Amino acid sequence: MRYAFARWDGLTRFLHDGRIELDTNPVERAIRPVALRRKNHLFAGSDGGGARWAIVCSLIETAKLNDVEPYAYLRDVLTRMVNGHPVNHLDELLPWAWKAASPVNP
Repeated sequence: MRYAFARWDGLTRFLHDGRIELDTNPVERAIRPVALRRKNHLFAGSDGGGARWAIVCSLIETAKLNDVEPYAYLRDVLTRMVNGHPVNHLDELLPWAWKAASPVNP
């Protein structure tokens, strides 16, 4: 009981935010393909390469969970960052907040 009471806010957070799932099954199903390929990812070249690969996989799977096409998302976000998207507004580029850039009409 002490364990549960010490973590009560985290255990009941889903009651206050409807976006939070009661269980982790959707996330576990989403990352299963990544976990199955884990042996291949062990040879990323370095610890830094492995960390970067983990970040990219997390972004791709988070995009999928938010019904965002991963290739279009990554292409748009990387283009915006290269073109000077403000660092203090990076939260706008996270998959759940991302809005595709509107095409420019000539």
